[in-house]
Formats: sequence, structure tokens, C-alpha cells
Amino acid sequence: MRDLAPSFKRFGHVRIAIGVRMAIGALFAVLAFGHPARAANPLELNFGLFGPSYDGRVAECERALGTISTQFQEKESTFWNSSLAITAYGDIHETAFRPWQSDNVPRRFCTGQVMVSDGKVRPVHFSIIEDGGFAAFGQGVEWCVVGLDRNWAFNPACKAARP
Repeated sequence: MRDLAPSFKRFGHVRIAIGVRMAIGALFAVLAFGHPARAANPLELNFGLFGPSYDGRVAECERALGTISTQFQEKESTFWNSSLAITAYGDIHETAFRPWQSDNVPRRFCTGQVMVSDGKVRPVHFSIIEDGGFAAFGQGVEWCVVGLDRNWAFNPACKAARP
């Protein structure tokens, strides 16, 4: 009969070797991540830690209409395979300016009516955001046309696009 004792001994050594490796790994993790936190030096405290400096100069509601028309047509044709476009605006007015605390990003909230190329008049809600453009350069616009928020980004009924 074959001697099975050497095979069992070999498996025992493998088990011990795995255990030793795990113990060494745990010890390394404790030593590597167990350093106490140090306070920032004076250069780190005073360098590049400036808060936001907003001017509060946000464009009037009518200045965003061209952007909304372009982005609406692009979204409809690209993502929804639709030929809808905004053909006219009406009753555009401001609903709020900086409705939250003064240290938040300045926004002008507006609302109005749009005529869409399908012949329906729909409400539109939008905000103009200071430093809200691409990479925080220029003013950005967030908008929602009620009934055509197909990806539900501002649902229900574009409530999240209002103050």
C-alpha cells in the first residue's frame, strides 16, 4: 500500500505557509495604514484654500432662450429620434433670484411658455447659474419643458427645475 503520510504533511505545510502569509499581510496593512495624522504645515494652511467668490451677476431670463432652443433640439434629435423643436416663447418672467442662502451659487429662476413644433404650448422652467458653464466658465442654463422630460431628470412635472 502506498504511504499517504508524506502527502498529508505536504498539505499541512501549505496550510501553514498560507497562514503565515496572511499574518504577514495583516501586519503590513496595520503598519502601512496605521500612521497617526499630522497637522498641516503653515504653507498648506494658507495656500489655495480660498472660498467661492460669486458676484451675483446673472443674466436676465431672455438671454437663456437661444441656449434652451439649441439644447432642446439637440436632445430631441440625438437621444429621442424626434424632430421636435421650440418655435416660440411667451410670458417669460423671473420667479426667483438667489432663493437660498447668500453663500450658495447665484441662480436666477425663470418660467414661461413654449410653442413646440407639434403645435402644443407647454410650460418651461429654467435657471441661469453663475459659473455653471463648461468647466465653471461662463453662465450655465438648466431647463425643463413640462411633458417632454423623457428621462425624468426633473420629474414630476419639472418640479426639480423650480426653486
